[in-house]
Amino acid sequence: MSTLPLNTGLFFEDFQPGQKVSSVGRTVTEHDVVSFAGLSGDFNLIHTNAEFGKSTPFGQRIAHGLLGLAIASGLAVQTGILGANVIAFREVGEWKFVKPVFIGDTIHVEMEVLESKALPRLGGGSVTLGIHVNNQSNENTMKGLWTVLVKNRSQ
Repeated sequence: MSTLPLNTGLFFEDFQPGQKVSSVGRTVTEHDVVSFAGLSGDFNLIHTNAEFGKSTPFGQRIAHGLLGLAIASGLAVQTGILGANVIAFREVGEWKFVKPVFIGDTIHVEMEVLESKALPRLGGGSVTLGIHVNNQSNENTMKGLWTVLVKNRSQ
């Protein structure tokens, strides 16, 4: 029996302040919004009712902000820098929802390593990433900081 290679991602030592990585894009679908509403229990009309959405300042339904954040975390993992070497996703900080994500928008993630701090007792360290989630027009839809704990190479 063969196994697929494990996406280990980078080790703590591989993260250097100033490194930048961009993800591929992913289109937010009607199915995503309906599924997230069911999963989260958030059936707010701004997400689930097209007629109501027309009456809002956005003129249409918008995706849940937390759905956009969840998709962004998946896109970040797909870049290959975050994988099995991540001990834990520790913190989301200074998060701002700048513009709405609409059904049909294609979003991608731009990440920059801002800081790395060794935490020997954990066998790795803390990495702070600056995150920008942009739409197909490269307009920023959300931004903030993510802190992840990552294993050392020797672990």
